[in-house]
Amino acid sequence: MGDSGEKQMRRRRFLVWGLGVTACAAGCGTERTGGGVPRTGFSINPSGPRWAPVGRAFAGAARTAGFESGAGTPITVTGLPALAAAELNNGQSLLDTGTPLARLSGEVEVVVVPDASPVKDFDDFGARLVASPGRTPLVGGPQGEPDHLLFGLIAKALGADTRQVEYTGYPSGGEAATALLAGKGAAAAGPLTGWRAGIGRGRVRALAVSSATRVPDLDVPTLLECGVRVDFTDWVAAFGSEDMADESREAALRMCEAVIGSTGWEAACRAAGWLSIPLVGDDFARWVGTEIARTRAVLRDLGLLDTTKATTCWGSCGNGH
Repeated sequence: MGDSGEKQMRRRRFLVWGLGVTACAAGCGTERTGGGVPRTGFSINPSGPRWAPVGRAFAGAARTAGFESGAGTPITVTGLPALAAAELNNGQSLLDTGTPLARLSGEVEVVVVPDASPVKDFDDFGARLVASPGRTPLVGGPQGEPDHLLFGLIAKALGADTRQVEYTGYPSGGEAATALLAGKGAAAAGPLTGWRAGIGRGRVRALAVSSATRVPDLDVPTLLECGVRVDFTDWVAAFGSEDMADESREAALRMCEAVIGSTGWEAACRAAGWLSIPLVGDDFARWVGTEIARTRAVLRDLGLLDTTKATTCWGSCGNGH
């Protein structure tokens, strides 16, 4: 990114894709001077219901860190599904439409099979996927969203024909679980928090987790341990609003850095089962650029993104669009 690009980034507008801005929950932060006089206020709003829990937790950790609720500079909490939606709808990327502030948290994904499945472990699953991607049905959340992206990344890393991957997306994790247990899928992917109960009850077996390191209380290998060069989380981040002035951006960056480095934020992430994955400012902006490129590539590999014509659907149209 050039010098002019960084300056432009600060002035870019943040548009919320898919779910729209939800005016719920969560004011956060009034930074104060030494004399206790409010200096800069922050208002944190999730860009949809799926991000409301993180927005509330972020606001709570901010209050604990000494930032009082109040109106002021708007900060939007959004994540990977919004990035993918923008790509699938031929929209402007998050870097084109917003001011990146900080990466906040991520949900670990897990690959599971029914307990009675003949698939013994991840190596066995991978071998089947490479040999017969079209006859190894996979299930998870809606097409183009994190579960589907993860399977695309896995297939690519294994050398499977990603255009032949047979994936069925469901509106909710519960519906995906029902489909898996009814024999409609050989394997499923989804947030670990959503599959923990099924793993604990012995209804499904976890083959691998998507994080770079193992989950402490789960005896399941990472994809990296299984020889798959994929480190993946369904991440959530904070972005500034339209025409964010340099002074407001710097104040917001200081607030974000203080909050996501606090013990209160770490405790909130542990309680919710999220990973705390702090990354702030220019480092975060560069990371978003790489994440956009990775997401765009896997959507193209899966046949969901056609660069030769407009793409107007996501989460509903089939492979080979």
